[in-house]
Amino acid sequence: MTDDQIEDTSAPLIEHLAELRTRLIRSVIAFLVGMVLCFTVAEPLLEFLSEPIADVLRARGEDPRLIFTAPQEKFFVLIRISLIGGFALSFPVIAHQLWRFVAPGLYRSEKDAFLPFMIASPALFLLGAAFAHYVVTPLAMNFFIGFSDAIPALANLVAGQGDFSAPDPNEELKTVFLGSVRESLDLSLKFIFAFGLCFQLPVLLTLMGKAGLVSARGLKDMRKYAVVGILVLAALVTPPDVITQVILFTVVYGLYEVSIQLVKRVEKRREADLRAQGLWDDEDDADAAAEDGARS
Repeated sequence: MTDDQIEDTSAPLIEHLAELRTRLIRSVIAFLVGMVLCFTVAEPLLEFLSEPIADVLRARGEDPRLIFTAPQEKFFVLIRISLIGGFALSFPVIAHQLWRFVAPGLYRSEKDAFLPFMIASPALFLLGAAFAHYVVTPLAMNFFIGFSDAIPALANLVAGQGDFSAPDPNEELKTVFLGSVRESLDLSLKFIFAFGLCFQLPVLLTLMGKAGLVSARGLKDMRKYAVVGILVLAALVTPPDVITQVILFTVVYGLYEVSIQLVKRVEKRREADLRAQGLWDDEDDADAAAEDGARS
């Protein structure tokens, strides 16, 4: 018998279903409690999420306030913030309940391998969300709101009526940005979720490396395709602003390079384990070295 065994907790199907029901009930209760707690501070959370657009409006000398065009609009915006915040607040409890349900069916080595990713995944998501909120969203808002000034100025320049500058505020027609609470929040949340998911790249590739689905050598060979894919991603999830796209490309490509190093560490650890068990074939090293030499 080895230490790498599944826990001796086999149970009939009914017991598993009963345990699943218990875990789900606890997760739902945690979510509802988190939602209620977040609803009590939903207004400050809305102000926090709206701060990037408010800063842009202040810098332009405009009124840094958002409007709602329907009586129920702000209420449902606060409900949406409470739902998202409640899930984020209750995620540690939900993840713990999921782990308690799944862990008895895993080998000890699988537990040791899987648990760090459950910790790293939310941490990287928060890092990506913070990057989106403090860096990307202000740049995007500045581009979109400033676009209303660029079009009339460009028209004047083409018509030969002046320099490329903002239109005269004393003119008869002037467009003014009156941001909707719902639309502005939706745009901010899209950036947060997009970058939060992009920051999951090291977790995803490292898990695939542990499963043997990708290798460090294969990821290196796919660099040129990864560059094209990341450029396309940057063009899709960011405004047509070169600075924002370059920032996203730099960050995501940096995560790709980090993923290569993490997969390489996984492969070295696997090789060390196989060598300790006498199962490693040295011919694999020779073939890999010959393949690398042929590429170079």
